[in-house]
Amino acid sequence: MGSKEPAKEKERKKTPRNFSSPWWSSETVAVVTGGNRGIGFEIARQLADHGLSVILTSRESSAGLEAANVLRELGLSVDFHQLDVLDSLSIKTFAEWIQQTHGGLDVLVNNAGVNYNMGSDNSVENAKNVVDTNYYGARIVNVSSRLGRLNGKRNRLEDKDLREQLASMETLSEELIDRTVSTFLQQVEDDTYTSGGWPQVNTDYSVSKLAVKCLYEANGK
Repeated sequence: MGSKEPAKEKERKKTPRNFSSPWWSSETVAVVTGGNRGIGFEIARQLADHGLSVILTSRESSAGLEAANVLRELGLSVDFHQLDVLDSLSIKTFAEWIQQTHGGLDVLVNNAGVNYNMGSDNSVENAKNVVDTNYYGARIVNVSSRLGRLNGKRNRLEDKDLREQLASMETLSEELIDRTVSTFLQQVEDDTYTSGGWPQVNTDYSVSKLAVKCLYEANGK
């Protein structure tokens, strides 16, 4: 005999979802890291515009406060707290503050990211900081980039076998992603990365965002 399906589960299945009624309210706390500008600022604005209580964070307090004030002047519910996703003390301080002030959080958009290259510049001088921030520092809701596409025509991994491993659900794993990133950083340190088949445009940024995208795929298996 098969086990009986719980009554609540049966009720959930037969009751149509009402998509016109939002699941959030003004009591829903959303944290947006790196929210002082660009995509992060717009995400914070839209979440607050939809009625959520938004905590905007940034590494630099002055920039974060200025961004939060701009949104508050629009009548939106936005607060600010300093947060550096690579600083363990900063993370601890923020975690304690949000627990004491809001009882925790409901939504985390881990948007914080860095890219030191501008235009045609392709320096990897800051590769470790880029990967640490964009990959290791982003583990909840991840914001990637088209430069992180696995099979982009102009900017992709030249190693076909590695591309296939990262593209296959059978071989993709967090261990493979970490190993790929570690290999890249080691080649940067050895100054051999230019012959390693890595993306040729915004190399360190592209590798970090490719890793984020693959990590999302791996965790969704």
